[in-house]
Amino acid sequence: MTEPIDVYSDQFTLSIGPYGASLSFGISPAHPDPSSPKLPERVATIRMSVEHLKIMGLIIGRHVKKVEKELDVTYEVPTKILNQLGIVQEDWDNFWSK
Repeated sequence: MTEPIDVYSDQFTLSIGPYGASLSFGISPAHPDPSSPKLPERVATIRMSVEHLKIMGLIIGRHVKKVEKELDVTYEVPTKILNQLGIVQEDWDNFWSK
């Protein structure tokens, strides 16, 4: 039996094609050199159907909302990061308010 993978990631890339999806997870360099930026090191890739990806997205969103409600906390994401990812504040607020 294969050992399960247990990794930390602070980066991800999503690719979707007509027959499936790939989520590649990476980790940023510990001490990046601003004069010579390096790409994140890939630590894992998970492949699945697009249907599976959509179900996971819904379940993950529901679970985060449930935990925030139960613990009376909000996990804030800075506007600067949303902007870098091309996420409009209104879209973000609508997704997390439902």
